Amino acid sequence: MKHKITFLVSLFLTTSVIFSQKTIEASDILKDIKSGKSISYKNAKIVGILDLTYMDEAMEKLPRKKRNSWWGYNNSNEIKKLIDVKISFENCTFKDDVLAYIPDEDSGYTFTASFEDDVIFKNCNFERKAMFKYSRFERNADFSGTTFDDDSTFKYAKFDRDISFTNTKFAETSTFKYAEFNRKVSFANSIFEDSAIFKYTKFYDGVSFNSTDFQEDLNIKYMKVSGDFDISGMKIGYDIDAKYTKINGKSFNKYLLKSRN
Repeated sequence: MKHKITFLVSLFLTTSVIFSQKTIEASDILKDIKSGKSISYKNAKIVGILDLTYMDEAMEKLPRKKRNSWWGYNNSNEIKKLIDVKISFENCTFKDDVLAYIPDEDSGYTFTASFEDDVIFKNCNFERKAMFKYSRFERNADFSGTTFDDDSTFKYAKFDRDISFTNTKFAETSTFKYAEFNRKVSFANSIFEDSAIFKYTKFYDGVSFNSTDFQEDLNIKYMKVSGDFDISGMKIGYDIDAKYTKINGKSFNKYLLKSRN
C-alpha cells in the first residue's frame, strides 16, 4: 500500500509539472531580447516561431537581391545577428521552430544568429526544428538533458567555452558537420535515434561519448580530436564511417588497437 501511495504522489507531481507550464509567446521573448533584457524561463511552453535571426526586421532594411548564379549564393549574402544577452531555458517546451539559421530562397539572403553571452537550453524539448547552423557560442552553452524531436543542426557551429550535450536525445538526423569545439564537450549518455554526422568536426580539447547510444549510422569521417577521447560503453547500431579520422594524430583504428592493449 505504501508503494502504491508513493507511486500516486510521484505521478501527481509529474502531471502537475506538465500542466503547470505557463505559455509564453515567442514574439514577447524576441521583444525582450531586442530591448536588452536577459531571458530566463523555467517550466514554460513557448509558442510561435522563435526567430533569433530577426529575419523579418532585417529584410526591411535590405535591398532586394536575386540569385547570383545557378549554383548558389556568395558569402556576402549572409546577414549576421549577434544576441548579446544571456538566454536561459530550463524544462521548457518549444512548440514551434527555434531558428538561428534561415536560408531565404526568395531573397537570396541567409540569416544567422550567434551568441555573445551564456546560452542554456537545459532539460528542454524542441518539438519542431532547431537550427543553429553557423552559430557561434562565445560563452558557455548547455543543451544537457534536452530532446530534439525534429530536425536539428549545429553544422559549422563554433563553441568557444564550456558546452554540454550530456543526456541529450536526438530523434531525427542530427549533424555537427564542420562544428568546432574549443573545450572538452560531453555527449555522455546521449541517444541518437537516427543518423549522427560528425564529419569534419574538430574537438580541440577532447570529447566524451561515454555510454552514448548511436542507434543507426555514425559518420565521423575526417573528424579530428585532440585530447581525451572517451568512447567507453559507446554503442553503434549500424555502420561507422571513420575514414581519415584522426585521434591525437592517429587513425581511428590504430587508436582503438592502442587503447585495447
